[in-house]
Amino acid sequence: MAKRKVSLLAASSIVLGMLFASAWPATAQDAKAKYPSMAPLEEYLMADRDAEIALARSAAPESISRDAEVMVLGRHGYETAIQGKNGFVCVVERSWTAPIDDPNFWNPKLRGPICFNAAAARSQLPRTIKKTELVLAGRTKEQMIEAIAAAIEKKELPAMEPGAMCYMLSKQGYLSDTAGHWHPHLMFFYSGTDPAAWGADLPGSPILAFHESREQLTTLLIPVREWSDGTPDR
Repeated sequence: MAKRKVSLLAASSIVLGMLFASAWPATAQDAKAKYPSMAPLEEYLMADRDAEIALARSAAPESISRDAEVMVLGRHGYETAIQGKNGFVCVVERSWTAPIDDPNFWNPKLRGPICFNAAAARSQLPRTIKKTELVLAGRTKEQMIEAIAAAIEKKELPAMEPGAMCYMLSKQGYLSDTAGHWHPHLMFFYSGTDPAAWGADLPGSPILAFHESREQLTTLLIPVREWSDGTPDR
């Protein structure tokens, strides 16, 4: 169960791959050595805009993603590539959405297809967009985290709305050098929620949790059986 938990946390490092250095010391040290600072911007960008749109849409079943807004990463941040009709927003997150101590924080290979529902698009997505803008403006990761924490404290970034969640069901994603695309899963976002109220992280519980105190954010992670294309996870 411990190894499985680490793998799941790694999945949200692009939101989120949360692979803790303390859990995998050799791997974490290797990753920190490989990715000590931000790589050239070109390594984080996808040259094929249509490929990024398709990758973003692969985060959720086609019945959801076909009518979702799709955003792609440009040189100055995320921009809308396709207007949506159902309130969902699909994007491909990059490595800097991970916690500050994640060894893959600057890994340019990471691609995290994620599709937010309307509540998460209004409350969680703005954090991804703001983090990206700060990083592309040349802020260090420490400066970026401080700016995000200050913006939350000042209510310039919103608290999580009730029902905020996302799909991460793409078998095409790359969430860490250790986890690869990991497993299909859902994530639910809360401000100030106690994971124990959900039975998260208890023996036998299918719910895992991560708490980011500086962002006042609790993320619940729940693995599911199928990828977005309907094929079973093996």
